[in-house]
Amino acid sequence: MKQLAFELASPPAPTLDNFVVGENAEVLAAVRALARGGAGERFVYLWGGSGSGRTHLLRAVLREWQGAGRVARFHASDDPPAAAAIAATDAIAVDDVQQLPPPAQIELFNIYNSLKESSGMLLVAGDVPPARLALRPDLLTRLAWGLVYEVRALSEDDRRAAVHSYARARGFELPAEVTDYLLSRAPRDLSSLRALVDTLDRLSLEQKRAITVPLARELLQAALPRN
Repeated sequence: MKQLAFELASPPAPTLDNFVVGENAEVLAAVRALARGGAGERFVYLWGGSGSGRTHLLRAVLREWQGAGRVARFHASDDPPAAAAIAATDAIAVDDVQQLPPPAQIELFNIYNSLKESSGMLLVAGDVPPARLALRPDLLTRLAWGLVYEVRALSEDDRRAAVHSYARARGFELPAEVTDYLLSRAPRDLSSLRALVDTLDRLSLEQKRAITVPLARELLQAALPRN
């Protein structure tokens, strides 16, 4: 294969429409309401394990906010928000709050209070419920004041169906054995799986080969880091 073929496709941008719901219908409804910026709850905390989709939802809501003309910012734990920088900001999304160092926790506490006074919105995500976060007690209190939702990881059947549906939307059927191979050996978050499906489709067209387990094996061996 050409070296270029080993480059994984970029995953599709996260949106509320391409979020696979699974058992998260109530969560999706809540973040849609937050994205619209109606008169409902303006502070939402999402929690769930790795690959549950919480980061997808944060980035999707951010896109909705920005698309509506709001000044909105996304912050991960390695780029924590600073209260002094949000004076003209309408909405903030903060991911992996459990990793915020103590100074950033103080900043987020002050941001919460500022947004509350200015009718702004805040969406925060972490890996456990607020009561189990090892953060400042005053910040934990603020996070628990709003709506709190668990984002549940997809079941195996839902994940498999989502991969098949994504391939079908691209115009081809992904063989069941290829899906099983990807689910057993590739990263299991949907963003990565979608990128692999895109790349398999491209490889199949470039090399005029059917999408098979051997092709998927070649892709994973070349494109994913080895332990």
